[in-house]
Amino acid sequence: MRDDQFSDVLLEWYDRHARDMPWRIGPHDRKAGVIPDPYRVWLSEVMLQQTTVAAVRDYFNRFTVRWPTVQALAAVDDADVMAEWAGLGYYARARNLLKCARAVRDDHNGIFPDTYDQLLKLPGIGPYTAAAIASIAFDRPETVVDGNVERVMARVYNIQTPLPDAKPELTRKAAQLTPPMRPGDYAQAVMDLGATICTPKSPACGICPWRDPCVARREGVQADLPRKKPKAQKPTRFGIVYIARRQDGAFLLERRPEKGLLGGMLGWPGSDWGDDPQENPPLTADWSDLQAEARHTFTHFHLRLQVKTATLPPMPDPPGFFFVSARDFRRSDLPTVMRKAFDLTTDHW
Repeated sequence: MRDDQFSDVLLEWYDRHARDMPWRIGPHDRKAGVIPDPYRVWLSEVMLQQTTVAAVRDYFNRFTVRWPTVQALAAVDDADVMAEWAGLGYYARARNLLKCARAVRDDHNGIFPDTYDQLLKLPGIGPYTAAAIASIAFDRPETVVDGNVERVMARVYNIQTPLPDAKPELTRKAAQLTPPMRPGDYAQAVMDLGATICTPKSPACGICPWRDPCVARREGVQADLPRKKPKAQKPTRFGIVYIARRQDGAFLLERRPEKGLLGGMLGWPGSDWGDDPQENPPLTADWSDLQAEARHTFTHFHLRLQVKTATLPPMPDPPGFFFVSARDFRRSDLPTVMRKAFDLTTDHW
């Protein structure tokens, strides 16, 4: 099959089977002249990094209702965005989201640039995101390669080199198939193909539009690809969190430093995370060990947090920390690991 035939076949399939997503302009609307909103494309792509479509839908809908334009997002307080992002993970994305929104507002008159090179200069936008926005929002013939596309290319061409070493070859294969016409629809079509048919396990080859030219299917090795190098075992780090509640019901919290994990998020005061965490309570109190751990897994390590609690008398905010009243405290404002620690205290108070 010629390269141009690949795209023709896939786009015909996409016109019938495109997934319905709140950030997507469907192929029929696009053919009718409906133009994608670069803001919504950008926001969805940032949210979807290392996160599933199912997890992102509700966050995307809330963000776009609350902040329908890039100018609206650029104008809000950081804390409001961090609170709305809580639970979505990879919090550096939220910080970069605000930096990028403000750069678009301040440096581009509130209008997203429409080329790969210009997009790549914006904060928090890397090669994949720049290609995705240029292609999907502006119909530029850029090569968009995510995990779904890598898997499809590895199988279609039976590429045995394991990831990540195979990335350059997979990208070249994806580039040679990217058509000059409808590149935005094509980029989304390949991702849909990987997400719904050419899945990691048990690919549905019988209904795949590319089943005939797929070399891995002919060789019977499609389920084995793409190959991956063995992952190094994740280390385990330990820490202590201190959850204090004043007699009037207010909780003692901190705003984590901008840099580092959970940067800019609300959290419970605590120790450093490492092999041998040292006691570091935010103030002198009668701390009680719950004899329970909040466990969470980050990208590069597992975390086990010892939880200690205390009830405090009436007092002002201690240096570096602040009380949040019971009325204003929202569990949902906390990142997931801090929620897990809080949930261990629900029968304690």
